[in-house]
Amino acid sequence: MTGLLVGAVFGAVFVVVNAQSPLNTVTVNLLRVAACLAAAGVLAMWMVIARKERPAAGSRRNMFSRGYLIVVAAEAILLFGGIQVLAAWERPEQTNVAWVAFVVGVHFIALAPIWKDWGIAVPGVVLTLLGGVGLVLASTAAVSWVPIVSGVLSGAVLLAGAVTFGWRNVAAGTA
Repeated sequence: MTGLLVGAVFGAVFVVVNAQSPLNTVTVNLLRVAACLAAAGVLAMWMVIARKERPAAGSRRNMFSRGYLIVVAAEAILLFGGIQVLAAWERPEQTNVAWVAFVVGVHFIALAPIWKDWGIAVPGVVLTLLGGVGLVLASTAAVSWVPIVSGVLSGAVLLAGAVTFGWRNVAAGTA
């Protein structure tokens, strides 16, 4: 559930930061409210599960293994280094969100075999594709849509996954 909570928070941030023009104000506000409510829902589910689960000492899987740390270090280098390269190439600012979505997606795909959880590869593939589409759009007249495609939609994917799998965990815990 902690991974789902992290995904929900980042998903909400993706939506809140990137919901903007060319969308109208009402749509922007609805998206932001829905994202915050979804993240709050995942937090509530996390609290329900956390109260019920009291793992025995040593029974908890270590998410933060050496492989995880390598993937996260590579992700940080790619994120910040890539943004610097994009700036040096004088790419539109909107390209940054596409790059972030692309790298975050690849990071999920890379973590799937490390965590032996192929379910996280699915949002990874979707985020990678949304980031790639945004990178292409950034070179067109549709550049203003990059934050929506690569930011808002990526955030919605993270939130939908977190809510879905969080609900499954809560339902399984009460069965």
